[in-house]
Amino acid sequence: MNNNSIYQFNIQQLNGEELNLSEYKDKVLLIVNTASQCGFTPQLKDLSALKNEFKDQDFEILAFPSNDFGGQEPLEGHEIDAFCENTGVNYPVFEKIRVRGPYADPLYKFLAEKKQNGKLNSAPRWNFHKYLISKAGLVTDFFYPFTKPTSSKIRKKIARLLSAGH
Repeated sequence: MNNNSIYQFNIQQLNGEELNLSEYKDKVLLIVNTASQCGFTPQLKDLSALKNEFKDQDFEILAFPSNDFGGQEPLEGHEIDAFCENTGVNYPVFEKIRVRGPYADPLYKFLAEKKQNGKLNSAPRWNFHKYLISKAGLVTDFFYPFTKPTSSKIRKKIARLLSAGH
């Protein structure tokens, strides 16, 4: 397996089952750390709109709740699931994890260490930090929380990756 791809990682689903990210092979991914009590929480709806825009293409959003910033994700397991269902989330939401610092989940350590657009250390600085992943599972870019998921910047890059091969 390619050590530069995200497919080397297993993640926990909200139901406790483990999933290998290779399940998303050949899809363009947007990986986002989320929180239910954040000023950026309305982006959950924007992410759903983005998912709808590319629904018939090989695109998926993967959401990882995190309590790393201001204690803004107090919910756990089924509470997160219920909150997301009530918010109209239409993409996979995984078990709450740490996304920065020495105890960060291995996936997020990997994402933060990848050089993207000549920039190093793209660890999330707050909730709703977004990583764009190619069909080959490679990190291609990241976006800060204030960049809305429906921004033309993100949509154009997704469209470009979808039209590219690997």
